[in-house]
Amino acid sequence: MKIDRVKALEYLEPLREGGSLPAIIRADDQKCYVMKFTGAGQGKKALIAELIGSELARLAGFKVPQLVFAELDEEFGKNEPDPEIQDLLRASHGVNLGMAYLEHSATFNLLQPLLPSASFASKLVWLDAYLVNVDRTPRNVNMLIHDDDIWLIDFGAALYFHHNWETFHQKRFTPFPLISDHVLLPLAAELDTADRALKMVITEGDIDIIVELIPDNWLRNAHNPGEPGMIRDAYRTFLKDRLKESAIFLKEAVHARSAFL
Repeated sequence: MKIDRVKALEYLEPLREGGSLPAIIRADDQKCYVMKFTGAGQGKKALIAELIGSELARLAGFKVPQLVFAELDEEFGKNEPDPEIQDLLRASHGVNLGMAYLEHSATFNLLQPLLPSASFASKLVWLDAYLVNVDRTPRNVNMLIHDDDIWLIDFGAALYFHHNWETFHQKRFTPFPLISDHVLLPLAAELDTADRALKMVITEGDIDIIVELIPDNWLRNAHNPGEPGMIRDAYRTFLKDRLKESAIFLKEAVHARSAFL
């Protein structure tokens, strides 16, 4: 498992529907990426959640845009006239996160012909409950239709325990009642099967590899209670313990789905 590094060359277009003001950029590999910035909103923690969530989703068999570490130097975007964007870019020098830009894609909705199977829906509900991802609701589905398939985007709101480290130990075992708002919960008729299947493909070794990908600089934060190695271990502990105790959030998801039956 490896994430390539690129240099951001050209700021093409802001994506203002996102609160953190991501943008489409062109990199030195001549490809376009949706770039999320360390200087935005939830900053580095949102990028960590994006990295972990995306790579675990890929491991679980979902289609997820390719990730890259995108280097932003002091000259990048200097001609951008918007002062808000200029401030964001100045606060984001260094390594940021890029996701392959999926051209000619459309936002997923439940009224279109391409509906996910019960297996797909169940695995995604399970994954979002595992990651305590609060942001895959009917209001904000964070799924795209691209090349006649469903792609997952935007895990930045997952792992929200890292915004308050004092609740870390407690949050590892939360049943995650907000799963009741998940856009695919009504279709998730195979949650028990999904639990068994995903616990076979997501291993502790995989978690170690994914967490090791996090740049040290993203883990250096005034609100983090320790050095990068200590924080990295905390992510590992959260993900491994939650995987072992998946019955806690699985039971909550099954209960929440019963309201639709």
